[in-house]
Amino acid sequence: MKKFVFAVVFAWLLAGKVVFAEGFTLSSDDIGGQLSEAQVFSGFGCSGKNISPQLKWENAPEGTKTFAVTVYDPDAPTGSGWWHWLIFNIPQNVTSLKAGAGNIKSGLAPKGAVQSVTSFGVAGFGGACPPQGDSAHRYLFTVYALKIDKLDLDSSAMPALVGFMLNRNALAKASLIAYYGR
Repeated sequence: MKKFVFAVVFAWLLAGKVVFAEGFTLSSDDIGGQLSEAQVFSGFGCSGKNISPQLKWENAPEGTKTFAVTVYDPDAPTGSGWWHWLIFNIPQNVTSLKAGAGNIKSGLAPKGAVQSVTSFGVAGFGGACPPQGDSAHRYLFTVYALKIDKLDLDSSAMPALVGFMLNRNALAKASLIAYYGR
């Protein structure tokens, strides 16, 4: 019996590695390990350009119907982190976002996509702006492959609700991490 259980667990682990090797990935031509002035907020004592970065993803799992992208700072001294961007209902045939798509007035976001309220209190991209003197904060850029046609939420949806709905309906997610301190 022990040999059978070991064989089943080993096969399961091996199968997981194959899926991971062919996995869902997120990348950007605009960001690397550190955010630049382009992705820094303009306000709250920060003087960046507040431009959302270009993002692209590939190898979404079978059954993906829509995508969503979030940017989250778990190091914000709020007790609950800080949401910098939430964009969802990105059509299944879209596999990238142009730089600046987080500016609602730019018209660069995919047709039908919704950008909801961030921790700044407005919809659209809000760049990095950690408190002066804090150690560098982590900014998690995550793309979600969703199993539903759309989230039935609008631009007034609060970040926690969007996050719950994304995690509840995710087939897979892929993330990048970048740092910024001042």
